[in-house]
Amino acid sequence: MAFPPTAASTIPTASLELDADVLVIGGGPAGTWAAIAAAARGAKVILADKGFCGSSGATAPSGTGVWYVPPDPARRAKAMNSRWDLGGRLADPAWMRRVLDRTYDNVNQLAEWGYPFSDDAEGRSIRNGLDGPDYMRLMRKRTKAAGVKILDHSPALELLRDDSGAVAGAAGVRRQKADTWLVRANAVVIATGGCAFLSKALGCNVLTGDGLLFAAELGAELSGMEFSTAYAMALEGGSVTKTRFYDWATFTFEDGSPIPGAASKGGRSVIARVLQSRRVFAQLDKADAETEQAMRYAQPNFFLPLDRVGIDPFRQRFPVTLLLEGTVRGTGGLRIVDSTCATTVPGLYAAGDAATRELVCGAFTGGGSHNAAWAMSSGYWAGSAAGEHGRHLRGRNRTVLRAGGVGVADGSGRAIDAATLTRAVQDEVWPYDRNYLRSGERLTDSLGRLDGLWSGARTAQAASLDEAQRTREGVAMLATSRWMYRSALSRTESRGMHKREDFPEKDDNQLHYTTSGGLDEIWIGHERAPSPEIEVLAA
Repeated sequence: MAFPPTAASTIPTASLELDADVLVIGGGPAGTWAAIAAAARGAKVILADKGFCGSSGATAPSGTGVWYVPPDPARRAKAMNSRWDLGGRLADPAWMRRVLDRTYDNVNQLAEWGYPFSDDAEGRSIRNGLDGPDYMRLMRKRTKAAGVKILDHSPALELLRDDSGAVAGAAGVRRQKADTWLVRANAVVIATGGCAFLSKALGCNVLTGDGLLFAAELGAELSGMEFSTAYAMALEGGSVTKTRFYDWATFTFEDGSPIPGAASKGGRSVIARVLQSRRVFAQLDKADAETEQAMRYAQPNFFLPLDRVGIDPFRQRFPVTLLLEGTVRGTGGLRIVDSTCATTVPGLYAAGDAATRELVCGAFTGGGSHNAAWAMSSGYWAGSAAGEHGRHLRGRNRTVLRAGGVGVADGSGRAIDAATLTRAVQDEVWPYDRNYLRSGERLTDSLGRLDGLWSGARTAQAASLDEAQRTREGVAMLATSRWMYRSALSRTESRGMHKREDFPEKDDNQLHYTTSGGLDEIWIGHERAPSPEIEVLAA
């Protein structure tokens, strides 16, 4: 067994047992910024990554834009206003300003650490973009230099708690050693990323909503889970999702005839409808020679699979599809209760895609830019606060208990078939007419099956060691899908990336954040969003 075959809420043991002030779960941008910030507060920090910290996750294999704006009032106001309406007026301007300030400082810190920013024609450093491999290689180096112990290839399976319900660490498996680990910690930062439901989008193979499940098992709340309909365009059969490039594309059916409306503002919905029954082809024929050169320089991995099969995407058509990226490019996640990125569980903090991004993006975001800014900013704040909290509790004796449930705690039923569970969840969240083109009837229909899956899984036996990671991933995706669809069913309007075919208009009586939580029974609540009537975005 992965852990002793007893129920959750028992005292755990593991092959490797460690103690720390702070445990960071996840080794992407948010996790590494959190670990460095916690260590800077004098905390003893351990970081556990499902893959290899510095090379796994959505950022590591790609380039990313960054919401980096110099502290000029007019430029900052313009940057904030550019997303205000797009995000359904749900963003919090105070948080937008905080993120711009912190991102500016953190990106400048990267320059001081030696990140190789390019210069423009006048010799000025260009700091609104990062190359993923260089960025994450540097972040791993700085994390180790800060004295953080890194556990690579060590997916967490559950959190630990004390008698009061506060977080007390986490436990997991070491895949390369085929044994278990346990870290007793006074504070934990969840930086596990969003949930893309194993859709094969590049870098998303480790992003299965694990941290959301772990936190919810301790009673943490979520927010904005209805804003999870992010589908990104990719080469048919490919994994690289660089949707921005398709702004220069012409879309056609297989016979070469144009697809009406595919290149319009709502073109993604048009393409989603077509893909349900026909293939879609694209050609980047609107790019001039200078743009073509810039695109090849900025994102070489976009062109690699095309080059391999002899397709020139600027002069030849190629088949495309839409891959679900869920909350990775959506905005939902763990609810943040204060400026430290604390959750509703004492000692538990959230950062990056695992935390709701509504505060800075509202109801809509995409790849890079705001996401990258939020990862480094929230990681810094969560890590700083966790470091202070962890040091404050240093030396206190606390009973440490397991908090995990479905898939790690023993029940009376059969062990979960992870592959079957994963496929069943994907069958409800991958289809465009279920998740992207939503309706109350279809959401309710899917929820009936998803709730049935949960009822069947909750009494399962604990998974064996070799199935533990995949089982918990399946359970996490199942839990995430239920929060998503319950939240989507409650928002009877279309706002941002949440589109309801039965409620196609915005309803300004619903200017609220949709909170959610629970496992056996999903609950839904509402929290008032900042008033859009206050002209807070003026320079």
